[in-house]
Amino acid sequence: MATIRDVARLAGVSIATVSRVFNNSPRVSEESARRVRAAATRLDYWPNTGARSLTTSRTHALGVLLPDLFGEFFSEVIRGIDHAAREEKLQILVSSSHADTGELVTAARAMRGRIDGLIAMVPDNGAGSEIQQIVRRFPVVFMNPRTKMNGCNTVSIANYDGARAVVEHLVGLGHTRIATIRGPKGNADAEQRLRGYRDALRAAGQMPEPKLELQGDFTERSGFQCCAELLHLEPRPSAVFAANDYMAIGLLSALRDAGIDVPKAMAVTGFDDIAFARYLDPALTTVHVDAYGLGEQATRSLVPFMRASRPSRCTHIVLPATLAVRSSCGAADAPQAGPIRRRRRETEPVPVKGKAPLRVRSPSPTMRRPRGKAGV
Repeated sequence: MATIRDVARLAGVSIATVSRVFNNSPRVSEESARRVRAAATRLDYWPNTGARSLTTSRTHALGVLLPDLFGEFFSEVIRGIDHAAREEKLQILVSSSHADTGELVTAARAMRGRIDGLIAMVPDNGAGSEIQQIVRRFPVVFMNPRTKMNGCNTVSIANYDGARAVVEHLVGLGHTRIATIRGPKGNADAEQRLRGYRDALRAAGQMPEPKLELQGDFTERSGFQCCAELLHLEPRPSAVFAANDYMAIGLLSALRDAGIDVPKAMAVTGFDDIAFARYLDPALTTVHVDAYGLGEQATRSLVPFMRASRPSRCTHIVLPATLAVRSSCGAADAPQAGPIRRRRRETEPVPVKGKAPLRVRSPSPTMRRPRGKAGV
C-alpha cells in the first residue's frame, strides 16, 4: 500500500506538506494541495487517521451509544445525528449499550481515542457515579435523562406532557375507564409517560388503578399479549393508552383477531408517531415527537462543547410534543395541533433560561427529509 512518503515523492512536496493537506491546514497553496490530492488518488492512498489523531488530538468522529438500534425511532435519531455531523464534516461511530449502565461505560471506554465527543441515551437505571466516569473523559450530550446532569448538555423529548395530553384527550371524549400499557420497568421514558397518564386521570377526578396499568416492554409482541388481560378486566376499559406506537400496533392486531371493533368498542392511542402510524386501519391517534430533531439537536449541542475544554454553562433542552388525533380514538381525523404546553416537573430537564425549545413541524404523509443530503 502507498505511504505518505510515496505521495510526497510523486507530488514533489515534503511529507509535512502532505500531512497539512490532509489535516485541512490553510498553510498550503492551492496548487500544492491539488498536486497532493491528485497523487493520493493515483496511488490509492488512504491517510492513517489513527496516526493523524495522535498529532492533532482530533479524530473528527462522534460516538453514538443507544439502548437499541432496532426500530424507526432509533433509526430517525441516528439519521438526525448523522445529518448534523456531516454538516460539521464529522463521522459517527454507532453502538448499542442494551440499556445497561455497565455496557454503556464499557462501550464508551472502547471508543476512547477514536472519538472527539459522545452522544448517549441514558440507560434505564443509570448510576450517577458510573455516568460521571464518562463525563470526566468526554464532551458528552445525554439524550432523555431522568434529570439534568452536571458537566454535560442534555436534550429530551416532552414525555410527561405528551402522555398527559393524549389521556386528557381521551377523557374529553367521554372515557372514564382508561387503561395503559406501560414501557419497561425502570425505563426513564416509560416512567415519565406513566406519570403523565396518572396525573391526567387525577386531574379529571379519576383515580389510577393498578390493575389498569399493564406491563409492556415497548415491543409489538408485548402489546399483542396484553390484549387478553385487557379483555378479562371487569368492567372492561373503553380506552387504552399504549406508551409507544409499537405496543399500540400489537394491541390493534390482537383486538382485530378477537373481533373487537376499534374505536367503537375500545379506543387505542400510542406515543412517538412512527411513520406508518397514520397508515394503519384505523389510523393511530398518538403523540408526535421529533426523533430526527432529537438526534440533530444533540449533535448541535455537542459540537461547541467539543471545541471548548468545558462549556461556560450547560444547556438542557426539551423538544415539545404534538398531539396527532386520528380515528383510532373515536374522533375524526383532525389537523395536527400545536405543540403541547410544557408542564415543568422537578424530575424532568427544563430548557435553559433564554433558550426557546425547538418547535416540531407537523409531519407530512411522507417521512420528513432533512435539507441537503441525508445520512443513511
